[in-house]
Amino acid sequence: MSTRHPSQPLSPQRDTDAPDTDRRRWMQALGLAPAALAVASHTRPAHAAARLKTQARIVILGSGLGGIAVANRLTRLLDGAQITIVDRKEEHHYQPGYTLVASGIWPKAKVIERNEAFLPAGVQWVKDMAAAVDPDARTVRTAGGLTLPYDFLVVATGTHQDWSLIEGMDVTRIGQNGLGSVYPSADAAAATWQAMQTFARQGGEALMTLSTTPLKCAGAPLKMTFMLRDRLRQAGTLDQSRISFMCGPKVIFGVPKVAEAVLARWQEMAIGVTYEHVLTAVDIDARRATFQTPDGQAVQRSYDFLHAVPPMRAPDVIKTSALAWQDGPMAKGGWLEVDKETLQHRRYPNVFGVGDINGTPRGKTAATIKKAAPIVVDNLVAAIAGQPPQARFDGYTSCPLITREGSAWLVEFDYEGRLTPTLPVVDPLQDSFLAWMMKVRLLKPAYIGVLKGNV
Repeated sequence: MSTRHPSQPLSPQRDTDAPDTDRRRWMQALGLAPAALAVASHTRPAHAAARLKTQARIVILGSGLGGIAVANRLTRLLDGAQITIVDRKEEHHYQPGYTLVASGIWPKAKVIERNEAFLPAGVQWVKDMAAAVDPDARTVRTAGGLTLPYDFLVVATGTHQDWSLIEGMDVTRIGQNGLGSVYPSADAAAATWQAMQTFARQGGEALMTLSTTPLKCAGAPLKMTFMLRDRLRQAGTLDQSRISFMCGPKVIFGVPKVAEAVLARWQEMAIGVTYEHVLTAVDIDARRATFQTPDGQAVQRSYDFLHAVPPMRAPDVIKTSALAWQDGPMAKGGWLEVDKETLQHRRYPNVFGVGDINGTPRGKTAATIKKAAPIVVDNLVAAIAGQPPQARFDGYTSCPLITREGSAWLVEFDYEGRLTPTLPVVDPLQDSFLAWMMKVRLLKPAYIGVLKGNV
């Protein structure tokens, strides 16, 4: 790959999806396993079983990947059910693509869809936000004052980004004065790319951060670190720059083998890591960040580029309800108290959780939902039929970890932190062009297949 001159603009590649037939030929030519073709396909029907007749009232909170995937699957398995989705968001964002936007690989438009294109016929869409849940009365109250009774509830609300815990942070200023964050929105991802381009042209001091709370896509801060370095290399300003990874926890990633491999690579790249430094304040105009250490000290660092990662917790509607964990490590964040294998609530058996909201040891990625959504649906249908849950979730999580433009690691693991590779031709901890192509070309079609309930 050619190196860009510092004066040349860094611009996103205008990537376009290949037609299905071309994609299949490309995959077959490269010798990938048939399983990968099934993942990328979105034509296989999800279920062929007879539909269960029921008049059950099912309310789904959230219209992200988890909520819509569950709705699509339920409509194919149930005959007569009253299914309602509660969410005011009309845009549907392909959030796994945010890192591609923020690092200049994709344009912003590629991650924005419309929810109405994916909602199944017959499902009621209440365009409002859930404000309160009473699991004893089996009701949901919306922000607009509507009360929705339910027989079964599926919680798919995602996470709340608690930027208020970082003093001085203003997400509307992402893109200015070297401030970036891939997390808040597609607009923020695009603005982060603008900030990254400006920084890459001149180089300087970069601070990459990681918060201490559970995160959706915990690999995103690592991907952004790798890609920032690659953009500096391409711009020819790497020698004038320093990248420091300011890690709030004691580890950079929760899977030891992955963390060790990343650290080894970062050592080769001269990317420094400082542990137990939690971002607590930022002065955007002065370009100065403040970190709290375990001994209570406030350490200030100046920067030319800062990638801020917010603390995350459950949205208030769950955190303040009886559905949240009441004790244990997940209670502080107010995460949904589900059994980690059945994804059924531990105290309210007519409630299920899917996606980032679940208070489970791992599993806040889109890939998690691909495997978890069918399990939630199967166990919910069993509950409607008066049967115990049979389907079990092993915590499957996938993180296509970008290491540079044109290369990635296809990291997959379970609750125990064991690597669980599904493609034998891809070593999970080795740079791979195939893993890169899966991330850039194949995973969004696979995501759409999951969204439609087809895979």
